[in-house]
Amino acid sequence: MNYPILEGKRGLIFGALDENSIAWQVALSAGKAGAIFTLSNTPAAIRLGNATELSRLTNSALLAGDATQVEDLRNILIKSVTHLGGRLDFILHAIGMSPNVRKKKAYTQLDYSFYAKTMDVSALSFHKLLQTCWELDALAPNASVIALTHIAAQRVFPGYGDMSDAKAALESITRNFGYYYGKRNGVRVNTVSQSATKTTAGQGIEDFDKFFQYSEEMSPLGNADAASCADFCVMMFSDYTRHVTMQNIYHDGGFSQMGLNPNI
Repeated sequence: MNYPILEGKRGLIFGALDENSIAWQVALSAGKAGAIFTLSNTPAAIRLGNATELSRLTNSALLAGDATQVEDLRNILIKSVTHLGGRLDFILHAIGMSPNVRKKKAYTQLDYSFYAKTMDVSALSFHKLLQTCWELDALAPNASVIALTHIAAQRVFPGYGDMSDAKAALESITRNFGYYYGKRNGVRVNTVSQSATKTTAGQGIEDFDKFFQYSEEMSPLGNADAASCADFCVMMFSDYTRHVTMQNIYHDGGFSQMGLNPNI
């Protein structure tokens, strides 16, 4: 996307790990659209991934921190507002992780300490982020906040495990905070339900390749790739969507609306 629809806007992007990350592509697209922003990820993800390279490519400050820790979030937000010279106009929450999925534990045999970690990282971190922004008044009027989700929050995909519960909670947090932020200062809060995407995290899901191929064939437009999702997020950050809030928006080539594809 090469249209300057985010000219003059400031943002914060969580979760860019490497070139396969949707957050990575959002950063590139937002930069082309004229935005300035900071990047954030955990210290371990920064060490293991390529976020430092993305920081260089986009001329963006890279802030290490754990989004499950409120004090870390406070520091990230304060540093972002200070570095960028004003309150934030957009935030991307692209944070999700399940130890149960990584260890291929069936939904009927979850480790509950892992389950709690899944919920904290993948859902409660979003509530903590929005609540910390609220307390700091870190979001500019009419700002836009997006979290990435997946259709498994509404439908059963066995390999997705407890991440499906986390995504359902994430979407509920979106609706609730969307109400309060909308009444307070017009801030929009939405989730984008993306196609199966070959990210590092996505490919750790059991039978991911089979599901990817199935959704590719089922969807009339095929799977949406990470770069297309990034452009869509940029549009959602822009003023063109100033009255869209509390929504879960499917960006999946039509997969969510299909009942049968006679060609497969």
